[in-house]
Amino acid sequence: MVLLSKGFEIEMYTGTSQGDVVGFSDRIAADLAGFVREPDNRNVEYTTAPLCRYEQLLCELVQPRQRLRTYLRRLGDYTLIPGSTLSLSGADRFHRSDPNNPYHTYIEKTYGPKVVTASVHINIGISDPEFLIRACRLIRVEAPLFLALTASSPLLNGKPSGYHSTRWRLFPKTPAYVPLFESHAHHIQWVEDQLASGAMYNVRHLWSSVRPNGDRRPYNLNRLELRICDLVIDPVALLAVTALLEARLLQLKQNPNLDPLEASILPAQNRSQDLIELTDANEMAAAQSSLEAELRHWRDGGKILARDWIASLYEDVWPIAKRYGFSCFLTPVKRILRQGNEAQNWLKLHRQGHDSQWIVSQAIQQATLLEQALEDELCEPLVA
Repeated sequence: MVLLSKGFEIEMYTGTSQGDVVGFSDRIAADLAGFVREPDNRNVEYTTAPLCRYEQLLCELVQPRQRLRTYLRRLGDYTLIPGSTLSLSGADRFHRSDPNNPYHTYIEKTYGPKVVTASVHINIGISDPEFLIRACRLIRVEAPLFLALTASSPLLNGKPSGYHSTRWRLFPKTPAYVPLFESHAHHIQWVEDQLASGAMYNVRHLWSSVRPNGDRRPYNLNRLELRICDLVIDPVALLAVTALLEARLLQLKQNPNLDPLEASILPAQNRSQDLIELTDANEMAAAQSSLEAELRHWRDGGKILARDWIASLYEDVWPIAKRYGFSCFLTPVKRILRQGNEAQNWLKLHRQGHDSQWIVSQAIQQATLLEQALEDELCEPLVA
């Protein structure tokens, strides 16, 4: 049985070991292969190659960061900073990384610092465009669960914001309304209409929780891209979230009737619209309270806690992960449900009296030690 291919786009902040964000993405992109600049200079992105085996993915996540950490140390007391928002300061400003890029100019003028966030985009390879569109429908209505698992941005400008994922609360989903695409042809026509109307600046300018992606969008598509997740600094936890996503997609492949347009018992006449409204509300609830959020299930509109929905989904897909041989990578989901996500753990420390800078500094140290341990134990040494 063949696993699906998986790859990641990882956006991270750079800065001091005390948690103050300092931008180097223009220099990093120029000096280090595999890294690209973001519109704001304070975060930088790297992408992993699409691979099927989780063991390989773990090293593909860790080793570029180790190279980047080495580079940053040469510049001074600089490192990588966890979290998906500007936790300590600077959230009211935009620091351009490439003043001559017209798309970056458009982003800065249109959205300002709302888009200066860090995150992880999970890409799952799917070659059949019609199955890909069906997969996007299912994962879109369940995307709030993945946000609940990964929330890591409870602080903004040094204070709790009132949200577990401040990033998703602030992030300007664009266009404002994205339908549940009924087919590949529907997706093509809709994207062409958005480009013609100016609602989308280019084919990349579709910023929703999940989207079909490919080498020549919207015509040639080959992967599902889940974009809702906050940055998961722990590679083992990220692979667990990815395993949950892959197992759900494999389940859909075996049982196409999981398609929410077919399986939901919401009234058929307005089902697509009702599902979008329900899901949008679920996303905001998950952004505010993550695992403790009260959501409405897409099947019947019934209320359910995010953690209970995730636990039920976990039990549903566990046999599939076991049959395909990756259940050991799925199991850390239960640890997240038991111990809380990063946002919940940061807020717990804050309630105990620790200030924001101490919390972020501790997270930096923990991430550094974890990545070093994973590389030492599991990855082949990098060739200098």
